Amino acid sequence: MSTVPDGAHPDAGSPAVVKAADLLAEATRTGVACPPVRDLLDGGGLETAYAVQQLSVRRGLDAGRRIVGRKIGLTSPAVQRQLGVDRPDFGALFADMAVPDGGEVPVGRLLQPKVEAEVALVLGRDLPHPECTIVDVLRAVDFALPALEIVDSRVRNWDISLVDTVADNASCGLYVLGGTPVPLTAVDLRSVTMTMSRNGETVSEGTGADCLGSPLTAAVWLASALAERGDPLRAGDLVLTGALGPMTPAAPGDTFEAHISDLGSVRVRFATEGNGK
Repeated sequence: MSTVPDGAHPDAGSPAVVKAADLLAEATRTGVACPPVRDLLDGGGLETAYAVQQLSVRRGLDAGRRIVGRKIGLTSPAVQRQLGVDRPDFGALFADMAVPDGGEVPVGRLLQPKVEAEVALVLGRDLPHPECTIVDVLRAVDFALPALEIVDSRVRNWDISLVDTVADNASCGLYVLGGTPVPLTAVDLRSVTMTMSRNGETVSEGTGADCLGSPLTAAVWLASALAERGDPLRAGDLVLTGALGPMTPAAPGDTFEAHISDLGSVRVRFATEGNGK
């Protein structure tokens, strides 16, 4: 399973990085969103933002949390337009982020949740090389599943740049896996179609091609990026490959269901006030 590299990021101990990580952690602890962290990082760029993420992930591991995989964010042109960014990013998935299919998200668990439908991949082999190819991914993937990612931002009003979302663990919140495992020999992920509803009304549509051309292309990008950082994807890892369509805000009492052709459906409900805690 993935961890974080043994060697700390060179910026991980800088006062700005520590302060940004502290600010995001405080938002999580109190349930009160914080200002953007980009100004704290003083134009340090993506590598400094990933240093904040790595520090936060390390703190989670030290507290007993367990990484089960990675998410790829910002793969859909629609989501990139929504957030004003122009490239993907990645974050760590912890075991305690999982919600059962058909399960309920407690009130207060997240700050500013939004929901998007994705293809999830589970690996049967390591992907250790920076020069990862589609063929490598095809050989490594054990099966695919439909998924809902419930993204969340610790930054007030989702006022985020790419630096903010990277620092904030790629705006990870929770995730839901559904359906029956499907081998890649039984599905063309580029051509799958997705429809997501909120309370029975369609709110998002897309195809596999809307995710960097294919969820497999997104997985190649992630595998290469992580291998270059010395933290490659491993057998057993879960990969959320990115949104197939626009994300939609969630409120207490909402029920979301997504159907992805050839993969199946997945569903989650947001508890109303006073329930599901």
